[in-house]
Amino acid sequence: MNPSIADIRQDYTLQSLLETDVDANPFNQFGTWWNEAVASNIDEVNAMTLATIKQNLQPAARTVLLKDFSENGFTFFTNYNSAKGEQLFHHPNAALVFFWKELQRQVRVEGIVEKVSAAISDEYFNSRPIGSKLGAWASPQSKVIESRDVLLANENEFKAKFGDNIERPAHWGGYILKPNYIEFWQGRSSRLHDRICYSLKNDNWKIDRLAP
Repeated sequence: MNPSIADIRQDYTLQSLLETDVDANPFNQFGTWWNEAVASNIDEVNAMTLATIKQNLQPAARTVLLKDFSENGFTFFTNYNSAKGEQLFHHPNAALVFFWKELQRQVRVEGIVEKVSAAISDEYFNSRPIGSKLGAWASPQSKVIESRDVLLANENEFKAKFGDNIERPAHWGGYILKPNYIEFWQGRSSRLHDRICYSLKNDNWKIDRLAP
């Protein structure tokens, strides 16, 4: 074991998380933590790890950006033909992880992923900068390409085709993860962290404490 890595540690002492502190509704609790994270000026506060399942049942994970949340779930956007899009088509079970190290907090979310409506995808796509809109057309996401020149050539092609009036590609849009499990983790001293989880049971949320 590399001692320079093994010796890296930090004691967490900022806050606590008790059963009496949390809201009965996990989405309200997430909203409280979200607002505190935003107020803390965390860089890329909406970055989250998305874990999916490959067809061979191998897990896969990457960072994506949260674009909305409500009691319906957590929304993000991507290319439906990408690796994660293909994985979600075959296995819609997925998980999210938010890690806000500045607050010594983590949120884990598990559930089922569905596509959002075309209207929601259109609304978000139309709010994007022109360059991002062109990128949705120019990039055959997750596919092998010969060089970056392929992307640049595609970008120029679609720029000439659309001008400033860029419509949403049918292969690009949103997903919503509808949770059945949400866990809030607050770092504590001596690795005796606080973990409060919400599990969906018969349309009701059950709250439990987990050992760290």
